[in-house]
Amino acid sequence: MSLSLVTLPPTWQYPDICWIPIGSSSTKVCSVNSTSNQVQTSSLPPKRSTSLLTDKYELTMLQAALRDGTAHRDCAFEVFSRRLPNERRYGVVAGTARVLRAVQDFVFTEQQLEHLDFLDEETLDYLRKYRFTGQIDGYREGELYFPYSPLLTVRGTFAECVILETVILSIMNSDSAVASAAARMVTAADGRQIIEMGSRRTHEYAAVTASRAAYLAGFHATSNLEASLRYGIPGSGTSAHAWTLAHINEDGTPNEAAAFRSQIETLGVDTILLVDTYDITQGVKTAIEVAGTELGGVRIDSGDLGAITRRVRQQLDDLGAYDTKIVVSSDLDEFAIAGLRGDPVDVFGVGTSVVTGSGASTASMVYKLVEVDGHPVAKRSRGKATIGGAKQAARAHRSSGVAVEEIVHPFGIETPTIGRLSTTCLTHPMMRDGALVEGLPTLEQSRTYLAAQLLTLPWEGLALSRDEPAISTRFMSFPTS
Repeated sequence: MSLSLVTLPPTWQYPDICWIPIGSSSTKVCSVNSTSNQVQTSSLPPKRSTSLLTDKYELTMLQAALRDGTAHRDCAFEVFSRRLPNERRYGVVAGTARVLRAVQDFVFTEQQLEHLDFLDEETLDYLRKYRFTGQIDGYREGELYFPYSPLLTVRGTFAECVILETVILSIMNSDSAVASAAARMVTAADGRQIIEMGSRRTHEYAAVTASRAAYLAGFHATSNLEASLRYGIPGSGTSAHAWTLAHINEDGTPNEAAAFRSQIETLGVDTILLVDTYDITQGVKTAIEVAGTELGGVRIDSGDLGAITRRVRQQLDDLGAYDTKIVVSSDLDEFAIAGLRGDPVDVFGVGTSVVTGSGASTASMVYKLVEVDGHPVAKRSRGKATIGGAKQAARAHRSSGVAVEEIVHPFGIETPTIGRLSTTCLTHPMMRDGALVEGLPTLEQSRTYLAAQLLTLPWEGLALSRDEPAISTRFMSFPTS
């Protein structure tokens, strides 16, 4: 494939993860813009390196491998999860585009190499010249996954593949955990909008990528402006309780009306007013008195949300504000959202639970060596036994489009015939010889794809209760031991 020279986008200065400035260099470095599938190359000094977002043992293994020749063996590594967290019915693949960018940015600076004083000169020289030149295939971003789904297959020499383990897992475990939780919330919301607003509940950089994962899963907007800028996610937000509290009379008594009036004068009548700083019933009354019946919405951030929203809806209707929306927040998760399904809520604001994976902060994915020089290899450890060999997968569907099972088979062979069921290939090429393949999906395309895939699950697969995975995973055409 050919790489076209293009101007670096504005997002270049806002890296996906913590970046390390690279010193003077004339080397052309490829990168992928997070908001598109375009490849960029530039002769300018690159702005970031992901190479030290790794564990020390990756590099000590590399040193030993260079000494004994293992470094140059052709290998295949696989990302998969042995189980779904908290007995959930499905998982969502997220972070793939960020992984591909991190792999392209996996280069070592002289400053970094000086820090690696535990390595010998041969290893340091290898790292100085390191660029990933292998192949990556896997599930597209927004795909559903189940236990032992071969989510990513990384092929190349042992040396160039083994040192990518930590950064790949860091991204996919975090993003997939958030997206999996967010998808369950979207299902629970049953078509009503959800805003991600969890920035203050997680690491400042994790907040940005969590916003992306939540948007991928179907959230409609984010409060995080960095995520809005970097990924093109709609931004949302109006005011906090501090705004209302800041408006007091000369004698120190609250002046909620002044706060509402100023907000409307600044942001317009379609803004959302926070009405639970003091008394909710009075807050709603004041909001409509100040804004009129065309007020965009009221937000409630406390109390028994079901009972309160029913009363507020009735109050708004009685005041003639039939189109004023009700927005609720306050430590919501998928179960709380589902519990409000029958109540007059128009928009949900979700914070802590979504950015922390709603009880499953990691997707528990692993990165394992599965093939060496064409020979399958696998662990036999109790509880961690795997099937060796590079793999790819397909999903079998009934004529109605409902998914029945996942078929995993050796890499490079045709998908086995599954009776009358139709099959869809899940494994797609992503990198060839270290370069991105053309036509990788954008964030918006992946978001649309995920929404469609959720509709293919059996109805019980969308349940929030703990149970078996929605569909089973079957290995076919592998040799029996």
